[in-house]
Amino acid sequence: MDEEAAPFLDSCRRIGPDVEFGRARYYPLSHEGRSILLVRSGIGLVNAASAATTAIAASEPRAVLSAGSAGGLRQDVEVGDLAVGDSYTFTDADATAFGYERGQVPGMPVDYAPHGGLLDAARRLVPEDGTHHVGQMLAGGSFVTQSNVKDTREAFPHAVTTDMETTAIAQVCTSHHVPFLSVRGVSDLCGPAADQDFHMSVEIVARRSADAVLAVIRATDGVPA
Repeated sequence: MDEEAAPFLDSCRRIGPDVEFGRARYYPLSHEGRSILLVRSGIGLVNAASAATTAIAASEPRAVLSAGSAGGLRQDVEVGDLAVGDSYTFTDADATAFGYERGQVPGMPVDYAPHGGLLDAARRLVPEDGTHHVGQMLAGGSFVTQSNVKDTREAFPHAVTTDMETTAIAQVCTSHHVPFLSVRGVSDLCGPAADQDFHMSVEIVARRSADAVLAVIRATDGVPA
C-alpha cells in the first residue's frame, strides 16, 4: 500500500522517475549509496507475484525484501511488534485430499525458506525479545479474522503472522533463485484476547518494518553472504 511505501520514500533519495506497470509502481531509490528499487505491488497474491516477477526481470536484484504490515496470529504477538519470517507458507492452499500438506500448492514445496545471510542479519538487528518475533509467516487470498482464525491456528500453530503477499513473493524469488526475506510490522491481531489491543495505525508499523529492512540492507551491504 502507499502507506507502506511512504517510509522508504521519506528515508531514501529518488534517483529516477517512478514507473507504473500493471497494478504496481516502481521507485528507483538510493539509500546511503546503495541502489534500491522500491515496489508498491498492491494488495493480494497475484499483484505481489506479478510485481515481483517484473522487478526481478527488469533489475536483476541482489535480494528481495518484503516489508509492510501483517496480522498477528500467535498468542504472544501484540500490535506494534516486528516479525521476521524464517519460513513462508500459503494460508489457504488445501490439496490434502490428494496427499499434499496443508499450505502446499501441488508440485511446489510445503514452504519457502529465506536466505540464510539475510535472516542472520535480521536476527542480529531485531532479536527476539517479546516485541520482535522470528518464525513462520503465512499469506493467502483471504483476510484472517476472528471468524476463521481458529482453523488457521490449528493448521499452523507456530505461525507468527499472516498477510496477503509474502508467500507469493517468496515463491517467485525461490523460482528465480533470488535471496528473499520478509520483515513486517503487526498492525492487527486476527483473534485478540479480551485484554489485547487489536489495531495499530499502518503508518506506525510500516515505519518500524522499513527501518528494520533498511538496517538489514545496510548490514549485508546489499550482497548476501
